[in-house]
Amino acid sequence: MTKAIMLQGTGSDVGKTILVAGLCRLASNRGLKVAPFKPQNMSNNAAVSDDGGEIGRAQWLQALAARIPSSVHMNPVLLKPQTETGSQIIVQGRVFGQAKGRDYQRLKPQLMDAVLDSYRQVADGRDLVIVEGAGSPAEINLRAGDIANMGFATRAEVPVVLVGDIDRGGVIASLVGTHTILPEEDRQQISGYIINKFRGDVTLFDEGISAIGGFTGWPCFGVVPWLKAASRLPAEDSVVLERMVRGQGGALKIAVPVLSRIANFDDLDPLRLEPEVDLVFVRGGDPLPSDAGLVILPGSKSTIGDLAELRANGWDRDLARHVRRGGRVIGICGGYQMLGRTVADPLGLEGEPVTVEGLGLLDVDTVMAAEKTVRNSVARSLDYDVALTGYEIHLGVTEGPDQARAPVAIDGRPDGAGSADGRVAGTYLHGLFSSDAYRQRLLESFGIVGGGVDYRALVDAALDDVAAELESHLSADWLKSLLD
Repeated sequence: MTKAIMLQGTGSDVGKTILVAGLCRLASNRGLKVAPFKPQNMSNNAAVSDDGGEIGRAQWLQALAARIPSSVHMNPVLLKPQTETGSQIIVQGRVFGQAKGRDYQRLKPQLMDAVLDSYRQVADGRDLVIVEGAGSPAEINLRAGDIANMGFATRAEVPVVLVGDIDRGGVIASLVGTHTILPEEDRQQISGYIINKFRGDVTLFDEGISAIGGFTGWPCFGVVPWLKAASRLPAEDSVVLERMVRGQGGALKIAVPVLSRIANFDDLDPLRLEPEVDLVFVRGGDPLPSDAGLVILPGSKSTIGDLAELRANGWDRDLARHVRRGGRVIGICGGYQMLGRTVADPLGLEGEPVTVEGLGLLDVDTVMAAEKTVRNSVARSLDYDVALTGYEIHLGVTEGPDQARAPVAIDGRPDGAGSADGRVAGTYLHGLFSSDAYRQRLLESFGIVGGGVDYRALVDAALDDVAAELESHLSADWLKSLLD
């Protein structure tokens, strides 16, 4: 019979994603057939699964940790925010529709069957499934129709472990408060808790553990330290960009404007880890740094909305000055679309039907199309003649004269466009910078010695390091019950 455990948090960003990935790798290291599962995710960082649909990149990473192919069933419901109040809904890897928050609350009960179906498929033939919740079960105002936390756990009869983030403060109140306000059925589903992101002497929290046990009766399954290896793993949530505004120093400064609907920003992680690169995430209200050698416009879930925000920040003028000074620009997916002359949305896929002026740095035009491109791709850099692997997730068809200087070929066909002076380029290919050979050649074009990072090996080693830390700091008895 397949075992299962579900990690739920006392709030968002408590570290559930990394803990699930670490436990998947630990279980795999012990020879178990383990798989991750997240009933509902909300993220514009999406991946193309090995079976050809969209899932959260966190579940893609967790599948990598488990050493198994990724599947749409590992994340059956993916919400991709497009506005402050509405999201595109992906169900079992395919676009299901769009809904605003209140409408989605009414829709959720209809999605439970798909969630349970996917869970059964993930669990089939596995020794263990490690499930990740979303947000917090203490959001009792959302409990009716819930599919992400206790609604799923009670229907699937999966025991729950709460995760509390001590680094943000108030962890005792968070855990005890969760116990207090949960209905009895949900409270009985919780088997214990984990304290995450602890800094310093763990014994200093002994009295805290006693206090939590006194109020709740729940055992502590471990106090996990701040996992340094987690910084070498792709981040799921754009909230981490708040902590990565300033660069770390380096010979080449690369600036990235952070827009509200930034998507797939983990494209940039390989560059962030290069020792000679100073990757700077620029927030609204700050200018693009004048000493940047390269500006990267990353993906966007709402190209037209983010293009308006880019202009509101004055970054269009900064970009024009950057190019005039001899600086270079690379646009990925939505960022590529922004670089063209126009972006048209005749069907109103991102809001009202409209055609807007682009940045005019590439002689191409984009028209949003109803059919969404979702595929893993084998590619090649036409600029540097090196192999690439990546994926495409986009609405829209882009055409124009500058496509004659496409920077890459995807599955043998030219993709993207380049300016006549070679300073501006764009492509629909995500994962461009993950190629060590491409990254090395790109940095060399700026006079920088690159290639010091084997990115994929680094990610794999980081997963092993996280697993080792968890094995050291989680309860041996609890791990034995879970992994034996």
